[in-house]
Amino acid sequence: MTTYLVTGASVLGGEPQDILISDGTIVALGAEASQHQDADNATTVDASGLVALPAFVDLHTHLREPGREDAETVETGTRAAALGGFTAVHAMANSLPVADTAGVVEQVWSLGKRSGWVDVRPVGAVTVGLKGERLSEMGAMADSRAQVRVFSDDGICVFDPVLMRRALEYVKAFDGVVAQHAQEPRLTEGAQMNEGTVSADLGLAGWPAVAEEAIIARDVLLAEHVDSRLHVCHVSTAGSVEIIRWAKSRGVNVTAEVTPHHLLLTDELVRTFNPVYKVNPPLRADKDVQALRAAVADGTIDIIGTDHAPHPSESKDCEWAQAAMGMTGLETAFAIVNETLVKTGLIGWDRVAEIMSQKPAEIGRLTNQGRPVAVGEPANLTFVDAEAAWTVNPEAMATKGRNSPFRDMEVHGSVRHVFFHGHPTVLNGSLNDPHPASSIEGASA
Repeated sequence: MTTYLVTGASVLGGEPQDILISDGTIVALGAEASQHQDADNATTVDASGLVALPAFVDLHTHLREPGREDAETVETGTRAAALGGFTAVHAMANSLPVADTAGVVEQVWSLGKRSGWVDVRPVGAVTVGLKGERLSEMGAMADSRAQVRVFSDDGICVFDPVLMRRALEYVKAFDGVVAQHAQEPRLTEGAQMNEGTVSADLGLAGWPAVAEEAIIARDVLLAEHVDSRLHVCHVSTAGSVEIIRWAKSRGVNVTAEVTPHHLLLTDELVRTFNPVYKVNPPLRADKDVQALRAAVADGTIDIIGTDHAPHPSESKDCEWAQAAMGMTGLETAFAIVNETLVKTGLIGWDRVAEIMSQKPAEIGRLTNQGRPVAVGEPANLTFVDAEAAWTVNPEAMATKGRNSPFRDMEVHGSVRHVFFHGHPTVLNGSLNDPHPASSIEGASA
């Protein structure tokens, strides 16, 4: 494997230093990097002015394949992930067929291996067909080549408390985690947006915060009762934050995520009736947005999960009531985190590394991802320009989905280089062939 000398990078915002990468591993840092015996034959990559971070890990990605290749494929989704600074993604189970057997998760895993842009770890369904009637083959998926450790019916709540309890008990056998989509179905029948002033003004059926909070409250108590791991997907309300904070104070083994769009956008945007703003859970009020940001800063919310949910144009370019729920997010995630949390002074680069890399890798039990930028560690690295301004253009993105809620928005923070197992998959903001035997063009920025 080629050796690379990355020069002038600011590791987690510290003083600039060089990083020497060889055989997929960080072999030297700082002055020792350029003096190392392997440095003379290294390919140089200029990272002056860039911040070096552990490469990002997403616990919540919809790659759609198999069955919904009109919306996304593993190839297009992982290209988008690489451009977003990610070297690992967890592919949600709501494909066609549903990822509820060892055969389907191994198919997704194999497609990820073949594409080569990032590590693809399938998420297994909790229940057969996402129907909430009986548990899926969780043990078989855990023992498969895909080594599934995260299980979720995301998009549909595991509503039956008996089934949820059994799932929490079952995953303990292989150190798995149940990732719950918290939505009380009876309280959200026909709901179109957040319940509040805006829904009343627009005459749209409201989606109350309590529909999310009631399920989280139930599930943290179940997780405590059976002493199992629970992960709460896409937290969206201030009340949910308080419940999770309370659960953690009791020692419950619960983790939680927030999406970039819930850190920035509010339900006021629904006044446009633009279906790009239709998402599950819905965009909430500004007080919720502020509570979510504070919860990331104080550690109540553990990670950023993109909930990247691409849709074909016909599913979004229609009237509000008929539009599909979901937004793309892989290629804009870092910029939104930078805008809402870093530039506002709420968190520093150490915390960015925790919420976008280290903690999601830990939750997903990825041992070679989310590691420190240190000698001897795997060279999964992302180099970002925190000050770079750019305008979001969905048509120019690698994902098939054009349903970005940030269209035409100027944001700050771009991904410049990405190293995946020691090989640069992104150089100067552009994709580079993921297979190590390929040549590299334009390595110096």
